[in-house]
This record gives sequence, structure tokens and C-alpha cells, in this order.
Amino acid sequence: MMEMNFFFFHRSQEVIAREAIKHALKALRKRHLLEEGAHAPAFIAISGPIASQGSEWKEKAENLELELQQCYKAQSRLSEQLVVEVAESRASKASLQEKEEGITNLQTELTQTRDECSQLQADLEEKIKALELLVSENHQLKAELEEMTNKAKNAEAENKMLVDRWMLQKMQDAERLNEANAIYEEMVDRLKASGLEKLAQQQVDGVVRRNEDGAEFFMESTIPSICKHRINAHEGGCASILFEYNSGKLVSGGQDRTIKMWDTNTGSLSQTLYGCLGSVLDLTITHDNRSVIAASSSNNLYVWDVSSGRVRHTLTGHTDKVCAVDVSKVSSRHVLSAAYDRTIKVWDLNKGYCINTIICHSNCNALCFSMDGQTICSGHVDGNLRLWNIQTGKLLSEVAAHSLAITSISLSRNGNVVLTSGRDNLHNLFDMRSLEVCGTLRASGNRVATNWSRSCISPDDNYVAAGSADGSISIWSISKADIVSTLREHTSPVLCCSWSGLGKPLASADRNGIICTWT
Repeated sequence: MMEMNFFFFHRSQEVIAREAIKHALKALRKRHLLEEGAHAPAFIAISGPIASQGSEWKEKAENLELELQQCYKAQSRLSEQLVVEVAESRASKASLQEKEEGITNLQTELTQTRDECSQLQADLEEKIKALELLVSENHQLKAELEEMTNKAKNAEAENKMLVDRWMLQKMQDAERLNEANAIYEEMVDRLKASGLEKLAQQQVDGVVRRNEDGAEFFMESTIPSICKHRINAHEGGCASILFEYNSGKLVSGGQDRTIKMWDTNTGSLSQTLYGCLGSVLDLTITHDNRSVIAASSSNNLYVWDVSSGRVRHTLTGHTDKVCAVDVSKVSSRHVLSAAYDRTIKVWDLNKGYCINTIICHSNCNALCFSMDGQTICSGHVDGNLRLWNIQTGKLLSEVAAHSLAITSISLSRNGNVVLTSGRDNLHNLFDMRSLEVCGTLRASGNRVATNWSRSCISPDDNYVAAGSADGSISIWSISKADIVSTLREHTSPVLCCSWSGLGKPLASADRNGIICTWT
């Protein structure tokens, strides 16, 4: 209204027409004001609620806009979540398909397994029936075993009785042999007085030895002096040699793990035995010359059949190197062995296994059977000579034979004298019946080379041969207790000597594997 007054004020100088218009306008304004004043309460009544409602609507609009924004944000999150869930749904669907395929396969396997289970159940029923049959057979066999055990006990008792009777007979035979030996000694003493000692010895030897096995092959031993053959036998050394019984064929074993058989007449190799897995430390041969047995550093013994050249037995049981072996002089069935596990074992060649084990206080370097096969004679590292009962394994007697280790044991032909050699460079002769020393042999140049250096007695029990570390071989006369010959051909220590049962030749072997035969 003030603006209108201001307008009319400045336009006062307008024309009358305009004044008229002003009057009309004023009239209209008054009328408008009147109408406005008349309508003001209603307008106020109407505009108040509308204004307040407008602010509420504005606030609600703002809240709705915020909610819309939040809805947009939630929609975007839900969209992302929907994408992830769609991907997970696809993966779950693929996994579900795989599991359905796996279920199908498992159902197939289950069907197969059920079929197999049915088959196994049928087999189990058959096995149960077979087991019941075996159980019944086992009961029957147990009954038979008990019956056989009773028979075996009875047989063992009977066998013990027979053994006792046999031992009594052997004792009686030994007594008669002692009487014969006493008569023989008395005869020799009488013939010494008359100067006919040699003739008497030949006559008595003839009487005695004609009753021995192989007497037709026996010959008086000769003192060897000439090297007949020098043989390159084994690489790395030869530790053991021996002659076949009543034969001139020589058997040797060496570091090259072979056993070789030689013709001493020609010096040629006649046979080689293979199969030993270690160095050969000792050899023995059965009295029928059919089997050769070797003691080896591989802790085993090997038994060859000479005719076929094949290993017939491998005797296992020792836990250290086997250094000595001997076979019974009564039969070719029982074998002795000694090893550095401080045991002596008795083997049965027919059965092929050990039947007795003797535990020693000291390692045994050499051993042999007595003539009757009932006593074991062993020489040990502690220098003692021991006698054992082969049946019970009990120590019968022992003697301090040497101040150092015994290296060799040799039994005389009649079995009454045993020769022992030791690292103290002595060679002692013991009476087997009393273990008393009946002779000591020594020489200034003779030195025992190793713990397994083997000496020997001649077949007629008149001479002893022993190798030395300087390569020489000393020959002693037992009756004179003096050296009768010194043989020199070897260039390395002589490890073993062996005399043919025919009286000649003498064989020797050294550390270089050279074998010499002497006549």
C-alpha cells in the first residue's frame, strides 16, 4: 500500500485522466482492503494450518529424501549382495550337481560293495568250514603227536641206556688200549736196552697200524729237503691246506674265497670249488674224501660235495668269523667249529644244523676231535688247552699250554699225543690222557706268524713241521727233540703246513698265496 501511495505521490502532476484512474484504483483498493479485511480471519485461519502443515511436509520431504538416499544405498548393497549370492548360487548348483554325481557313483559302489560283501560272506562261510575241518585235524594231529612224544620218550630212554652201555664198552676198550700201550712201552724199553729200538718200533707199528683204516696206504715219513713244486695258488694269501685221506691230492683255501684241489705229483690244478662268501680260515675233509668243509670270515661254514663241486650245506649260527673246523674221525656226520664269538658248535651234517653250543671263557683258535669222537680238544687265545665232553658240553680238563695264544692243534695218528703251537714260539706235545707235557720243540729262528698258523705231525708220529714268520719251515724229530731240517723257499711268512698220509710230500703255504710241496 505504501508503494502505491509513493507511486501516486510522484505522479501527482499527471494528467487528470490518470487522477481519475487513481480514484478508481483507490476505490478498488479500498474495496480490496475491505474485502481483504473481511476475508483476513478466514485467510489466517486457512493459511496457519497450511503453513504449519507445509513445514511438516518439508520436514517429511527431507526425511523421505534421506530415507530415499538410504534406500538407494541399501539397493546398491543389495544389488552387490545379489550378484554375490547369484555367483554363490551358481557355485552351489555346480557343487550340487557334482554331489549328485558322487551320490550316483557311491550308490553304484555301494551296490558293488554289497555284492562283494555277499561273495566274501560266502567265502567266509567256506573258510569257517575249512577252519573247522583243520581244527578237527589239528586235534587229531595233537593226539598223534602226544602218542609220538611218548614213543620218543621211550626211545630216548632206551637210547640213553644203549649209550650208557656203549660208553661202558668204550671205557673197557680204552682200558684194553691202555694195557696194550703199556705192553708196547715195556717192549720198547726192553728193545732199547738191546739196541733194537728201531726194529721194535717198526714191528709194533706194523701190528698196530694193520688194524687201522687205510693201513694199506701207510708209509714211513721221510725228512723233506727239496722243493718239488712252487704253485701260485691264491691271491691275497693261503691260510689253510690239507691232504685227502690216503691220497696225494692237496686241498687249499685262501683269501680269494675259493677252495682249490691240486695234484701234487704234477703240481696242476684239478678242481676249484666256489660259493664261499668270505676268506677261508680253516679246512677239513671227511674220511671218505667226499665232502670238504671250510671255516670262513663270513661267520659261516660251507660244505661242498667234491664229486659235483656244489655247496651242499651252508651252516649258519656263529656271529663272528669262524676260524677253526674239524670233522669226526669216527664218522663223517659230526663237525666242530670255533669262532670269535667265544663259542664252539657241534653240527650234524645229515640234519644240516647245530646240535650243541659250548660257550668258552676265551676265543678258540684251533680245535680237533679225539680219536673216539667223544672229546673236543681246543686251543684258546688265553694259552690254555681244554678238553670238552661232546655230549654234555662240559669242560673235562684244561692246562696252561702256552704263555700266549695257541695257534694250532694236531692229533697224532694213534690219538694219544696232541701237538700245540703258540705265539710264544713253542711247540708242545701233550699226552691226551693226562694232559702232561711229553715234549717241547723250539728253534731260535722259528717264529709263529699269526694266531692261526698251523703246524703238523708226520703220519708216522716221528716228525713235526712248523712254518716261521721269516718264510722258513723247521722240521723236528720228536724222539730227539731237535731240528733235523730247515726248508727255505718261501719269501713271506709261512701260515700252514700239512703232511700227506702217504708219508710224503709235505706241503706249506704262505701269506702271498704260494704253496710249496717238499720231498
